[in-house]
Amino acid sequence: MQSDGYTIKDVQFWLIITGLGFASIFIFASMYAMQPLLPLFTYDFDISMSYASTTMSMTTIGLIIGLIILGFFSDRSGRNWFIYLSLIGSVIPFLLIANTNSFFFIVILRFIQGFSLAGVPAAALAYISEEIHKEFTSVATALYISFNSLGGMIGRFMTSFIAEQTSWQTSLYILSIFGTIVFISLLFFLPPSKNFMPSEMSFKKDIEGILYHLKNPALLSVFGLGIVLQLAFTGVWTYLPFHLIEAPYSMSLEAISFLYLAYGFGVIGAPLAGWLERYFGLRKVRLTGVCLLSIGIAMTSFTSITMIVIGLCVICLGFFTAHSLTAASVSQTATHHKGSASSLYLCAYYVGVAMGSTVLSPLYESFGWMGLVALTALFPVIYIGLLQLKQKRSVHS
Repeated sequence: MQSDGYTIKDVQFWLIITGLGFASIFIFASMYAMQPLLPLFTYDFDISMSYASTTMSMTTIGLIIGLIILGFFSDRSGRNWFIYLSLIGSVIPFLLIANTNSFFFIVILRFIQGFSLAGVPAAALAYISEEIHKEFTSVATALYISFNSLGGMIGRFMTSFIAEQTSWQTSLYILSIFGTIVFISLLFFLPPSKNFMPSEMSFKKDIEGILYHLKNPALLSVFGLGIVLQLAFTGVWTYLPFHLIEAPYSMSLEAISFLYLAYGFGVIGAPLAGWLERYFGLRKVRLTGVCLLSIGIAMTSFTSITMIVIGLCVICLGFFTAHSLTAASVSQTATHHKGSASSLYLCAYYVGVAMGSTVLSPLYESFGWMGLVALTALFPVIYIGLLQLKQKRSVHS
């Protein structure tokens, strides 16, 4: 017997938001925890930047595969257990990584961890839409997504700060403890699903839905924008520590860790974009977000630390403004199988993460920070410009 769902007045509403919120913080902190540690890996294991960056890209590849597979099974077997298994399955690899001397084994464990991480994002939004009253679903979703931004910021800041004070292994132990506490708390406090209805759609139908979207040029353009935005954003943050530990900055990881607090502007960017869209329209606000992203990246080419910090804040504000509206445009563009369209966008988004982590490494090694800045600043603007031109031609034709 289905109920209307929990309202903002119900204790269960806040248990769901708090529980899934902290689960999201752990998941996204875990995903990005290795990013500021890459310079340490190149030194400790005597490896190249490209090889070190695979701790990010392999995690992302695992996550993409997990989103597809775990999302499929979550639609058929329920939400809660996938959330629980995702958390504990993400804790265990950290404990193993901190106790191995093989970097190859670390990369394999990060792939496995990436697959496990996917359980929360694959199930959480569906759980919210089913268990929260439809009048409060948008509020609950916005609160949940804001925790995502906090997770990315906390993961980057905490691991680099603690690694400088003690060791990178200690930072992973602390993340493991946090994940275990969240796992145990959710076992006791996350309300069981009341409104879950198992999907009777076959795997073949799911594949047909995905193929349907891949034949839609409008959706492919949106997926491409997701890749481009994340490639630029991840590229800057991945190679920023390498840039700043060198002369003339010679910054410590502890000092660099404070720069990750600029990521907090993402918490402002997403809701601000939603508010501005109502007055100026999606395309104009998204274009503004892309331009801000590129301007912020260009600002990091200055030698002044102050300008770099301001640039990082502008990057985060612009990226999350553009990304939140690009994600929203997926459901508006897709006419059928909206769920699979959203999953494809997430996959495209994380393909951008993988590319920004590893594919840009040869560019940085050959042309340095200025080469990386030139590509990542120009690429989003050129792409959105071509997209706007294509849309104008389709209107006039």
